[in-house]
Amino acid sequence: MQTIGIKDLQVNPATLTKALEAHEYTLITKRSKPLGIALAFDDKIVTQGLKTALMIDAYEKSLLSLGQLSKALDMSKRETMKMLSLSGIDVIDYDFKDELKDLDSFL
Repeated sequence: MQTIGIKDLQVNPATLTKALEAHEYTLITKRSKPLGIALAFDDKIVTQGLKTALMIDAYEKSLLSLGQLSKALDMSKRETMKMLSLSGIDVIDYDFKDELKDLDSFL
């Protein structure tokens, strides 16, 4: 996430434009205090809602795991996987720690 002060934004608005074109979230500050967040417009925001679109974007960037995404959207993993699949997003659900636990209980 990029941070831009309001004064810098007034002097050079292209900084924000470049960040939006690169689909980067940008924190806008005034006297070093957060004022707002700018994000690029995407059709997903309209069709899925802002929260869901942001969470899916974070998942696609590997900032959230499938479990974290499911919890944030208050959905089961199965529902989340189905939603991602219908959206054309690859889904991999493999937790090595869980597999080790299952193997230990099997042995």
